[in-house]
Amino acid sequence: MESQLLFLSDLNFNLEVWKRELKFQESEMDYFEEKLEHIAMRDLGNDVMAQLEVFQNKIIRERHVMGELRHRIRMKKREIAQAKYDNNSEVKFHEKQVLLKDQMKTFVKMHYELKEDMMDFFLKYL
Repeated sequence: MESQLLFLSDLNFNLEVWKRELKFQESEMDYFEEKLEHIAMRDLGNDVMAQLEVFQNKIIRERHVMGELRHRIRMKKREIAQAKYDNNSEVKFHEKQVLLKDQMKTFVKMHYELKEDMMDFFLKYL
């Protein structure tokens, strides 16, 4: 019983870390959008505007994925809370947690690739 509670506590810790990671990345996207607006106001031509639009679309998509991940984290936290409340030691969270972990890992990798591309773009046009 105690080991189950420790396990659930560890899972909950992971969820909190992922939630904070998403919040941080969301704030980065806000900042990047602001910088894209500065570039857009400078009207640097169609090629630059096309690149800018690609970044805006990627940000929109990334925000959508962040929303889906936050939703999955909330659902997982509810499952953990319910398992603690029910005192259910038979609940198996590991498989779902590994899937969510892999999705977070993929998302973070893609986020940092986008971030690198945007930083190169900013160096060029800001």
